[in-house]
Amino acid sequence: MAAFSSRSCLQYLLHLAQDNLDFRLPSPFWCLDGLSEEDVHSIMARSVCAKSAFELWGHGQTHSELRTSLLNFPSEIMSPFMHKDSTYRINVYTFNKTLLFADRIKRIDALEYLPFEGTVSLKNPQHIFCLLEDYGTDPNNIPEDPNYIYFGRWIADGQRDLIRSHSVKNRHFIGNTSMDAGLSFIMANHARVKQDDLVFDPFVGTGSLLVACSHFGAYVCGTDIDYNTIHGKGRSSRKNQKWRGPDENIRANLRQYGAQKMYVDVMVSDASKPAWRDAALFDAIVTDPPYGIREATRRTVHHILYFEESHVPVSQAYHLSDIFTDLLNFSAHHLVMGGRLVYWLPVYRPEYCEEMVPLHPCLQLISNCEQTLSSHTSRRLITMEKIKEPEEFDSLAHLSDPRFSAYQGHNAFREKYFSGLNKKSTKENNKSDVSGD
Repeated sequence: MAAFSSRSCLQYLLHLAQDNLDFRLPSPFWCLDGLSEEDVHSIMARSVCAKSAFELWGHGQTHSELRTSLLNFPSEIMSPFMHKDSTYRINVYTFNKTLLFADRIKRIDALEYLPFEGTVSLKNPQHIFCLLEDYGTDPNNIPEDPNYIYFGRWIADGQRDLIRSHSVKNRHFIGNTSMDAGLSFIMANHARVKQDDLVFDPFVGTGSLLVACSHFGAYVCGTDIDYNTIHGKGRSSRKNQKWRGPDENIRANLRQYGAQKMYVDVMVSDASKPAWRDAALFDAIVTDPPYGIREATRRTVHHILYFEESHVPVSQAYHLSDIFTDLLNFSAHHLVMGGRLVYWLPVYRPEYCEEMVPLHPCLQLISNCEQTLSSHTSRRLITMEKIKEPEEFDSLAHLSDPRFSAYQGHNAFREKYFSGLNKKSTKENNKSDVSGD
């Protein structure tokens, strides 16, 4: 993955955690070039998708090929980590297969051709070396011998522990649609959230995205149309708990993770009628708009019913195409230049094409990643970056865009989602009838 300025070009090996990826790679290992060791540390300090990074010293399809590769590796790069005054440890890692302890020891003993002169220290070594064997990704078809073998010096671990420490299961305040911790941190990384940024979520819900962004030092705020969610009132989403407690709110979530000082505030507001002054306010907008599956897509209308001294706003359906149009227009006006919008776009997979992704003249599409939800539905993680200030007619550009009719199809996502579920249920019932269950 890298090239040192003072040394010859080196590769780095990135061990990816496939359970957190939206796709399945042929291998859980990536060999990358072009970064310094400092770059690797910076990446691993943020990544929740990568388990570990290694300076790659040798590799091959067999242990014999690995030996040849290691013996050809420059000795001047090895020697600073293998001299007699150093301490070291060798770990053996296998992907998709478990080795007995005795087999691991045999693997280590077979590396005797390497010029280690230091002392073995299992508890507190100065340097850690790793032998990694890749047995593919099919747990039902594990080969006898590894598909590929790597050896290298350990550089850093990723931030996988954040998924466990910030698990929604242990969070103080949750809802039916609270975002998974791992995905929340991925979204924060896509938005390039950093220290002292101001991050906004216009569909804040229970604040999972605010939690992730505050972890990286950003000040966070948000809005939601649901009064009960914003104020932590109403029925609880927890099992065996009927009503929310007196301190179940977003502020309490940030307090739970020691990030209360990063909490600006949240308020009840309709995303279709933003209450903000027309200015570039936010370094990033990170959000998960409602899809109409487990949460309603609603917005207020101008009619208000008055009852004595109180008033009740009337709401109506908020079509997904309108949600995305409003979200992109809002981002164009309220992101700083270079600021990023990161959001989820639900799609019906049989009909999906890239033309269905909403565009805006002021926002450049940076990435489009898929998370499969079922055989017929998925959602796309869309990342956009502000490249220019909005002009007079930019907010209406979607009306003249021939692609607009394509992403209006998102309005029927709810019906297509449940249609797919009904078809699946019918097929399962037919199979049961045939089998006689």
